[in-house]
Amino acid sequence: MTTTTTTKLRDRIDLTDNKRKILDLLLAALRKHNLKTQLRVAGGWVRDKLLGRDSEDIDIAIDNMTGREFLENNLKQSKHLETGKMRLCNQWLDFVQLRKEEADENSRVPKSDFGTPEEDVYRRDLTINSLFYNIHTGLVEDHTGRGIDDIKSGRLITPLPAKTTFLEDPLRVLRAIRFGAKYGFTMDEELKEAASSEEVRVALERKISVTYLSDFKLFGVVSAIPSSSEPAPRTNCDSLCLAYMEAMGNLIQTPGLVSFSGEQRRLALYAALLLPFRKSFYKDNEGKLVSVVNYILKNFTKRKFKDAETVTSIHRAAERFLSLILPLQRKSSLQLEKLDWASEILEICESISLNDPEPRGYMQLYNGLFWSYSPGFLLRDIKDFWRVSLLISLLLYKDDDGMNHDLDKKREIYLTIQDTIHELDLDNVWDEKPLMKGDEIIEEVQKGGPVTAKQDLGPIIREWQKKMLTWKLTYDKGSAEE
Repeated sequence: MTTTTTTKLRDRIDLTDNKRKILDLLLAALRKHNLKTQLRVAGGWVRDKLLGRDSEDIDIAIDNMTGREFLENNLKQSKHLETGKMRLCNQWLDFVQLRKEEADENSRVPKSDFGTPEEDVYRRDLTINSLFYNIHTGLVEDHTGRGIDDIKSGRLITPLPAKTTFLEDPLRVLRAIRFGAKYGFTMDEELKEAASSEEVRVALERKISVTYLSDFKLFGVVSAIPSSSEPAPRTNCDSLCLAYMEAMGNLIQTPGLVSFSGEQRRLALYAALLLPFRKSFYKDNEGKLVSVVNYILKNFTKRKFKDAETVTSIHRAAERFLSLILPLQRKSSLQLEKLDWASEILEICESISLNDPEPRGYMQLYNGLFWSYSPGFLLRDIKDFWRVSLLISLLLYKDDDGMNHDLDKKREIYLTIQDTIHELDLDNVWDEKPLMKGDEIIEEVQKGGPVTAKQDLGPIIREWQKKMLTWKLTYDKGSAEE
């Protein structure tokens, strides 16, 4: 049985003083340059304002030029031109052209060209996201004729036939699920039928390489985890999981950002999807604490043990990366004593001499302000999944003001840290050979002292290996004799 809900909408869009100032400045720019250009705020911002929700994502749709041309020719902006993006009155704005799409007989990807508002709305994912706010008239425009009604009735419907919409971009399935979880809206029957069709499922799996999508319910995971799990899942966990996964999907598809193998890509998406559960555990029948992430991957998605182990390691490394993001960005000093996971490293650092005339390149470049031990040990632990862990940590990272950055800023931070790690010469630090092998350490330990029992040698060898790694991370040209 279908339940009809009614959502109360605002009669009009009320602008804050700052938003009114922004829109007035845009109109002033049009008048100054004697332009007939029409500007409209598009999509999610309009939807959220009608629902009485705050929204910081402002997309400005332009009817007769690209976002880049508008910024370059009229607002004299030079930064972020490639994405039609600028900051005005402490608010990021994205400028996009109105588009229409036509089928291309030689490609599944449709041709795109300048379009009218009416043509533009039919290439959007959902009718609730197809509204415009015309900044010239102050009126909301509903060119599908049903966007406002669908928000009122709490329905998720595509402007075009659902299968057509999803096959053009299969990730729209995830967006529909996320909007359903976030707003409590009901998915239209045609939408559900299209999203669960074999053709769309195959296209979606091909797009993001995650096999759990074969079940359209997708994230009944929350109800499937043990009831004794602590901490318990948040009420919006479904939405949060999908938002993390969608953000990761967008990051790893950025041209030139990362070059992941199929396995790295697949596990990056799993790690993002399960990020809200990274600190959750439950007690099994024997009273042993078990990771909820392990439970989900092994019991719900039926993934192999190695996948569960790797995803858990990615989460652990991401937590450690969080404390390194700012120092690696700024190439500044790092206080090891403030890192709860680095106490052992600090102890080892204090036990070795730091008078070598040729410290590692990073120490030379930055006058010894930054110790390379912490990132070095971290990369040794996570190996070639360190880039995945860094991206996961950036999904969680907030700046000094507690603000979470947009994806463009996360991409920028990622590239900065990647360059820093390259300057540290840590790209493949896990492949560096140890200065001494186990039998050589044993021989050194046994010299001139009481013979150590064989069963007691393990901890001693590990301690020596950690000290030698610390030495190696500082003095990459150092030898075993030193």
